[in-house]
Amino acid sequence: MKAKFVPIYFKSAADPEFVTQVENLCAMLTEEAELLTPVELGKKLPECDGVIFPQMLGEAYRRFEQIKELPQPLMVITSEFGTVSMWDWEINTYLTTNGIKVIAPDNLEKTKKACRAFALKRQLKQSKFLVYQDKPADDGQQDAIFKRFYWWEPECLDAIESKYGIKVIRKSFKQMSEDAIAIPDAEAKAAWAGKKDKVPVCDVSEHAVLSAMKTYLAVKRDLDQDPSIIAAGINCLNESRHSDTTPCLAWNLLYEERRIVWGCEADVVSMLTEVLISKTIDVPFMMTNLYPFLLGNAALKHEHIPNFPKVPSNPENYILAAHCGYFGVLPQCFATEWTLRKKVLAIVNDNATAVDGRLPAGNITMVKLIPPFDRLSVIEGELPSYAQFKDSHCLNSAVIKVPNGKKLVADLASHHYIITTGHNLSDLEMIAKVFDLECLTI
Repeated sequence: MKAKFVPIYFKSAADPEFVTQVENLCAMLTEEAELLTPVELGKKLPECDGVIFPQMLGEAYRRFEQIKELPQPLMVITSEFGTVSMWDWEINTYLTTNGIKVIAPDNLEKTKKACRAFALKRQLKQSKFLVYQDKPADDGQQDAIFKRFYWWEPECLDAIESKYGIKVIRKSFKQMSEDAIAIPDAEAKAAWAGKKDKVPVCDVSEHAVLSAMKTYLAVKRDLDQDPSIIAAGINCLNESRHSDTTPCLAWNLLYEERRIVWGCEADVVSMLTEVLISKTIDVPFMMTNLYPFLLGNAALKHEHIPNFPKVPSNPENYILAAHCGYFGVLPQCFATEWTLRKKVLAIVNDNATAVDGRLPAGNITMVKLIPPFDRLSVIEGELPSYAQFKDSHCLNSAVIKVPNGKKLVADLASHHYIITTGHNLSDLEMIAKVFDLECLTI
């Protein structure tokens, strides 16, 4: 889906500078944007995702009231290189100071990311999330923990639909599992035969692999029936009694094949955060649990480990990131190392599997939407190393360094965060403007 923009002109659409820049933008943004017929400032706009100023003039100061009536944020892309021109900083500052939101990217890739954000804003209104659950946090595994999570609340789903237009479709996890188990072994074997050479597996029985493949096939059938579904999640831990496996392999395959975003534990807030990242800034990402060293025994007990790993200094500024025994579900395309292994957690079936994967060491950014989903929590940090603890729930976890551990513990939005590679605050602040979000940095 491409973003639809209307180029805005001040005096004449035939102005040579304006014409040339519109042509430049059409050529540079051919994959990301469709430029509609230009419209004079102050005239009625056709249906569109936003407006672009390919040319800025001093008239902007005197026609502020007309600019204020345009849909915001405004895109100001005035250089031949697909960026803002430095000569427009004064006008942009004037507009911003007077309450107008302006997007003025400093490189072509940021311009493309902004275009993808505008397109996604429209796409979300036509999209659905698929969630498999029956009675979450009601006679399930670890109900005392799961009952505390906001993503189960009707208020949460209402807030997501109200702001983004997304419909959350719920189906029975129990029924899906029964449908999966009913899939013949021969069908699962045939599906696995086409993938096994590309999917590393260690110490996992054939039966376990086939069970994982059957879940993949069952979810895939539901996705085939509704192309508007862009993310799927399963209440896989709390209601694990319904299934003889876990969906980790399915999420990997479905992202690799279709770019379907996944939701561990059917966390729709994490799913939405992942969608915003995957379809805009397009960097490797994953969901995991955060265990700040400052939490001490509360974190150590949950992960069944005796101590946190040693770090060079200031342990209060470190986090251990782990989920389901390893770092978390991570698509192979993002991983430096990736293996499907036997399950670790006691609350899932003995036949279940888990993903053991690693993102590259280096700069990372942690992201999570904050209810009522008009704010985005952003933490830039570093992933220097990984830590392993035998006979624990933390067989392979990431060690993450943050600028201010005490502030992080005070301001975290959730135990679930999305980790992205690189320092992405600047891009996320730009995307936040498109979705009318406030970026809260830690």
